[in-house]
Amino acid sequence: MKKYTWRTGVLEAVMILVTAAFVFPLWLLVSVGFRPSAEVSLNPVAPPSSLYLENFSTAWEEGGLGPAFINSIYITAISVAILVVVGACASYYFSRSRGKAGLRWFAIVAAGMMVPFQIGVLPLYRVITDLGLAGNPVSLIIFNAGIHLPLTVILYTGFMRQLPAEYEEAARVDGASSFQTFWRIVVPLLLPVTGTVIVLDGVSIWNEFFTPLLYLGGTPNVTVPVQIYSFVGEFNTHWGQVFAGLLMASLPILLLFFAFQRYMIRSFGSGLKG
Repeated sequence: MKKYTWRTGVLEAVMILVTAAFVFPLWLLVSVGFRPSAEVSLNPVAPPSSLYLENFSTAWEEGGLGPAFINSIYITAISVAILVVVGACASYYFSRSRGKAGLRWFAIVAAGMMVPFQIGVLPLYRVITDLGLAGNPVSLIIFNAGIHLPLTVILYTGFMRQLPAEYEEAARVDGASSFQTFWRIVVPLLLPVTGTVIVLDGVSIWNEFFTPLLYLGGTPNVTVPVQIYSFVGEFNTHWGQVFAGLLMASLPILLLFFAFQRYMIRSFGSGLKG
């Protein structure tokens, strides 16, 4: 057995500090969310003496988190569905194309990751306004589908290139059309990377703050992050309600991760390559 050296002790100390850095925000979230504001002002990091649930009911009812949750779920679900369908179909062409056209189009789509979306915020906002979609969740769905499509295509294309083409060739020999081959042969094989795409894109869209504030701010269609931000006032902030809202907002993301974590592990373990 190896001896316990000073290097081992330093490594353990660093790991403990890193763990504490990750655990402390979670502890603060729980501690403040389950205590009244008067108790939080005395000691923000103290453990709650009892489970004070009024923060959650107030944030949900008076703070308007209920409608915001519906808006966020609707926007996230439709955006992710579009990304999965468009990303999978486009990647099938990119990965199976034998000419240079497929590589060129893939390079053009992938290059979208190198362009910061902030550059086009104002022109896009003007286009959305001219189309009459300002304040409409459809505007945010279109924006999310365009912004997250490059990463989605890269993930799907990298995974699909690792799939053997013999299955598809056998299906075509049996008389299957291109659509039947894609739907019945390729799509079931894409479950691991589809789970990864759903989690990565879903978390990013759910947590997005700037674009929902820009496109939906001041309307009843705001998302959860924007609605929680409205709890913060210039002269008075109910931190218990803010942290309670953050706790409730994190639950759908945790459920999404737990539902698709096995597919993510399979995707990363398969040697996903770009």
